[in-house]
Amino acid sequence: MFGRTRLLLATLWVGSGWTIGYLVAPTLFATLPDPMQAGGIAGSLFRVEAWLTVACALALLVLLAAARRGGENVRAALLLVAAMLACTLVGYFGLQPFMATLREAALVAGGMSGEIKTRFGLLHGAASLLYLLQSLFGVALMLRLGK
Repeated sequence: MFGRTRLLLATLWVGSGWTIGYLVAPTLFATLPDPMQAGGIAGSLFRVEAWLTVACALALLVLLAAARRGGENVRAALLLVAAMLACTLVGYFGLQPFMATLREAALVAGGMSGEIKTRFGLLHGAASLLYLLQSLFGVALMLRLGK
């Protein structure tokens, strides 16, 4: 029962991250004419995803720690969950506030240009890299839990 619950939680978590990050957000930017509007909607979705990550990670950590069997497989899954949670904590809760400050500065300045654009691009690139790492850790987690 615990094994199925862990797999269900991981599927919800990893699947929602892939869907939002690699399907929904790019579709918003490709479909909506205003990039600021697309970014606002994507930002709201990523906020929900970040909190879903925290909830799923904590639940999985508890379920994995309670496992009586599994040995190396359970330890590897624990490390993957912790790594995925760390990616979100740094990416969303660490970098996102700085990105929000730069977006506000761009609104005041009448657009994103110069130094603001460069800083935002660097932060966005770092956040995207963390999201990719989390996605790859998610693949590994699904493979571990599916055994």
